[in-house]
Amino acid sequence: MVKFMLKIAADLKNLTNLQPQGGCDDPSFSYLFKLKCENCGEMSWRETCVSLDHAVPLRRGKGTTNLIQKCKHCSRVETVTMISGQGKPLIQEESEAGKYAPLMVFECWGYEPVDYVFGGWWKVESVEGTKFEYVDLSGGDFAEYDKEGGCQVIISNLRSTFDVLK
Repeated sequence: MVKFMLKIAADLKNLTNLQPQGGCDDPSFSYLFKLKCENCGEMSWRETCVSLDHAVPLRRGKGTTNLIQKCKHCSRVETVTMISGQGKPLIQEESEAGKYAPLMVFECWGYEPVDYVFGGWWKVESVEGTKFEYVDLSGGDFAEYDKEGGCQVIISNLRSTFDVLK
């Protein structure tokens, strides 16, 4: 079992507090990424979707997980369990410093998450306090004009990484 922390970074111009629409622990927010089998090294062709509100019982033992899936190459059954409570919004100061903000932890048995996709709805606010909701980042960027603050706001250069937690 290995725990992976999904971290995100972006260039935020006149923006701060980038996070999923319902917050970092939004139960309905869907995380999309590819999976690499740690047994045979095979990478999934398509992204896998997991969310906190989709839990399935474990085959053996007690508890639940968010994904049980068989590797298409070696047929090994592997799981991904999400652990909430450790994410935080990406703020402008971290963005300017090129730092990553933690978003979600994934406890994986047999899989390694790779290639996160910025799907779903996001929210962010301008440094002047204007809130932008239901922001679509699937195109890789966002640009708007903050009428209240009188400035252009931009999200660009979206990046992500999965770091192993020790």
